[in-house]
Amino acid sequence: MKVYHNLHDYRPHRPTVVTTGTFDGVHQGHRRIMARLRRAAQERQTESVVITFWPHPRLVLGQPVELLNTIEEKIEHISQEGIDTLIMLPFTEEFARLMPIEYIEKVYVQGVHAGLIVIGYDHHFGYRRQGNIRLLQQVAPRYGFEVEEIPAQEVDDITVSSTKIRKALKEGNVELANQLLGYAYTLSGTVVHGDKIGRTLGFPTANLHIDAAYKLIPAAGIYAAYASGEQFERKAALVYIGTRPTLGKEQSRPSIEVFLLNFTGELYEAPLRVELLKKLRDDQKFDSLESLRHQIQKDYQEAISFFNAL
Repeated sequence: MKVYHNLHDYRPHRPTVVTTGTFDGVHQGHRRIMARLRRAAQERQTESVVITFWPHPRLVLGQPVELLNTIEEKIEHISQEGIDTLIMLPFTEEFARLMPIEYIEKVYVQGVHAGLIVIGYDHHFGYRRQGNIRLLQQVAPRYGFEVEEIPAQEVDDITVSSTKIRKALKEGNVELANQLLGYAYTLSGTVVHGDKIGRTLGFPTANLHIDAAYKLIPAAGIYAAYASGEQFERKAALVYIGTRPTLGKEQSRPSIEVFLLNFTGELYEAPLRVELLKKLRDDQKFDSLESLRHQIQKDYQEAISFFNAL
C-alpha cells in the first residue's frame, strides 16, 4: 500500500475507486466498505483509494475526542485490507471551510480522479458537514463519477460504529468492543520507570507510557491481555489500568501497568504493545499493600484459568 500525505503527490493514471472517512478504529463496518472498494477496483482494473484525515477533524476544531487508533495503528489496519493507496489529508481550519461542492471538486475530481465513490450511508463532508451522499448522487453526472451507498453494517444484530465501541471500552466491556472491531483493542507505548511497588508485592510490572494523549484508555480495572515487544512476540499478561488508589497517589490520567505471566528481564525504554481481551475486575482501594498482594494473586490465578481455556 502506498501512503501519501497530500493530494499533490498522487497522480492516478485512470479513474479510481475511492472511499473517504475518519475510519477511527478501522472496525468491521469500515472493513466491509474497504472490501467492497477492493472488489470494485479489481472489476474496473484500477486503484482502490482510501482517503482519511490527520489530525482528526475534532482535534483541529477543538472538540473533545478520544480516538480508538493512533495514526500508526490506523495505517497498519488499513494496510491489512489490501488497499492500493492511502491518502492522509492534512485537516486544517481552511480545509474545514470548504463548501461541499468545493470539497467534491478538490478531493474527488481533481485530487483522485474518482470513477466510483463507495461511501457509507451516513457520511458527511464539507463546511459544517453539509455535504452528504445525496449531494454526491445529484452531481455525479456533472463530474462523471458513480456513487455506491454502503448501508449500516451489523455484527450479531448490533450496528457497528466507532461511538458504540468507545462506549463499550469506557464501560470496560472490551469483549464487545473487540467483537465490533474485529480485533483486540490495543494500547502501544514505551516502558518507563515507575516506583517499583509491584516488585515488592512479587508482581513486577512494566509501566506503559502512551505517547498519544488522544488515545482512548478503557475503564479502570484489571484485564487479561496479550503483550508483545522487542524481546518476545506474544505473552499472556495482566494489565492494570487505574489511578492506584491504594497507594494514595491518585492522578488524573490512569496508569497502565503490565505484568507478564511468564517473563523475566528488563523492558525499560523498550516499546510494548498490549491487546486487551477481557476485564477481570474493577479497580478498587485496599486497606493495605498486603490485601492488595492477596488480590493480585487471585487475579493471577484467574488469568491463568482464562488463558488455559482459550
